[in-house]
Amino acid sequence: MRDSAVHRLHPPCGGGGIWDFLVRSETEMPKKGILEKLQEGPVLGDGGYLLELERRGYVKAGPFTPEVAVEHPEALRQLQQEFLRAGSEVLQVCTFYASAEKLKTAGYANEVESINRQAVRIAREVAQDQALVAGNLSLTWQYHPDESSSKERVLSLFRQQVALGKEEGVDFFIAETFHYLGEALLALQAIKETGFPAMITFNFKKPPLSLDGYSPAECGRILEDQGADIVGTNCGREPKRMLPLVEAMRNAVKCHVAAQPAGYHSSDEIPYFMGLPQFPVELDPLQLTRLEMAEFARQARDLGVGYIGACCGVAAAHIRSMAEALGRHPPASAKSPDLKLHPILGPKITAG
Repeated sequence: MRDSAVHRLHPPCGGGGIWDFLVRSETEMPKKGILEKLQEGPVLGDGGYLLELERRGYVKAGPFTPEVAVEHPEALRQLQQEFLRAGSEVLQVCTFYASAEKLKTAGYANEVESINRQAVRIAREVAQDQALVAGNLSLTWQYHPDESSSKERVLSLFRQQVALGKEEGVDFFIAETFHYLGEALLALQAIKETGFPAMITFNFKKPPLSLDGYSPAECGRILEDQGADIVGTNCGREPKRMLPLVEAMRNAVKCHVAAQPAGYHSSDEIPYFMGLPQFPVELDPLQLTRLEMAEFARQARDLGVGYIGACCGVAAAHIRSMAEALGRHPPASAKSPDLKLHPILGPKITAG
């Protein structure tokens, strides 16, 4: 799949140079796939895209659609470079809410293909041979469990995005933030029809059940039975409110498990940040620290979680601390804090 994408590029006159290197790197030195990497140990994902790009002025709060890929590709490229430098081993394609129906609500009905294709191209350009590229599907807001026609419509939306991701050369797919098990199963079907590894994750509210009534453990078992390679949870909940659900999934399935928590504190009454009155533009005081996310990475590893990533509210500084907590030294670690060199804090640290 990746070879064909490389050969569609146009080499410079006469070939040679970097062109020959790119072709050799794809045909002679293939990257390990996500399942191979998970067999070797925890894989570190990336952080949140749309809320961070909204904060930077490139995504509109409200629709939260990812037209940034075509309107400001340099902004998306910069964020993915930050994640890569911080230690991310997977870069997600920024196509959350890039299904045709969701883009239509924001006025981008005619740009479904261009947004989906450009998002993959940017991720691949940044990743090179240093990270895997995960195609991204998300809830569509078109799924209605009692309407058979909605199921066909949602499956068609997923198939469209999967086909575009396949053509542009993703390595596997992450389908995320599902409320209904039924919709998650449709995303899984669309992915497995093309033979890609599939990671499916849920966004559990209160109580922690899918909207069609299944517990995290039940969601995990059913998805595994239907062919999911990785199951888990993402977004909404911060680590301390997510990890018990992840542990229940880990105990229920034999396949790999993923945890991608939000980087915002919530409450026992409202255990997901999207339900808080501060959502979406007053979340800044609620953001977790990088040390809290580092502790999450250690806890997730110790629970047997294979795919350790994050979601909204988690930036590159958090990812670097997570990488270091897992015993890694990414390029960004060259600038990790050394407070002994601080003119005020340093002497205090030295003095004990």
